[in-house]
Amino acid sequence: MLQGSAETESPIFGVSLKLLSILSFVAMQTAIKAAGETVPAGEVVFFRCFFALVPVAIYLAWLGDLRTAFSTDDLKGHAIRGLIGVSAMGLGFFSITRLPYPEWITINYATPLITVIFAALFLGERVRAYRWTAVVIGLCGVAVVTVPSLTVGAEALSGSHVAGIIACLVGSVFAAVAMIQVRRLAQTEKTATIVLYFMLAATIISAFSAPFGWIVPSFEQAVFLVLAGILGGVGQLLLTAAYRYADTSTVAPFEYSSLILAIAIGALVFGEAINVSTLVGGAIVIAAGIFIIWRESRLGLERRRARRVRTY
Repeated sequence: MLQGSAETESPIFGVSLKLLSILSFVAMQTAIKAAGETVPAGEVVFFRCFFALVPVAIYLAWLGDLRTAFSTDDLKGHAIRGLIGVSAMGLGFFSITRLPYPEWITINYATPLITVIFAALFLGERVRAYRWTAVVIGLCGVAVVTVPSLTVGAEALSGSHVAGIIACLVGSVFAAVAMIQVRRLAQTEKTATIVLYFMLAATIISAFSAPFGWIVPSFEQAVFLVLAGILGGVGQLLLTAAYRYADTSTVAPFEYSSLILAIAIGALVFGEAINVSTLVGGAIVIAAGIFIIWRESRLGLERRRARRVRTY
């Protein structure tokens, strides 16, 4: 069950939902990349959000909350979430069709790292020195991937590649802010309500990009775009619920597990060779993530021991 109260804390369940959301989002990203860069980012966002309403509606009907899902105490918060989320999504979709998949995934690992920082600054979540160290190391790993390409510039790389890197980095910042907003909304709003309002807002906002250049997709592109929307809706439900059951700074690092899938899909589906800087940077980021996971596990054991001592 994806729905829970704002006070519910179950880190293991939260992490499990996060991992399932990763599988859904990787499949969605693969479909978007397969659709090709000829489809404008605004149009991709529209398809992704409009058809994501299908699993959301099914989920609401299953819960029996279809009629009450529009009930909210924070319409302004949903509007803010929509604007930030659409910005992050558009930049991400623009960049994924212009970068090798493993490189795109690795750069996007800046999102959970930035989220940890924002969670401490804006949500007051406690982040200890060990995790701060891991965050800094992880960001250095992202720099290993991006700096060489940005330094070399368009002379050795296509302008499309450089634009993809910049868009991906900026999109990561927007995505981190969106995650913080989701955590805030989850304190008072239902999971499905958060997702529903986001999908509706994103669909409407992205539709306004039509005059700036949409195309009529081919049958194959249309299939990929519709599939991306459905997978995105499922992933969004799982992701929103994950942040309800565990702290942002605990759940976010598990995003790193998607690199293995990205490398395999990039090589087998798109014929992309992974470069040394991506491997090295990815290894650094993953090492930082594993350290955070290990540290959280140790702290969890210590907290459980302390509770047992107090009980006796």
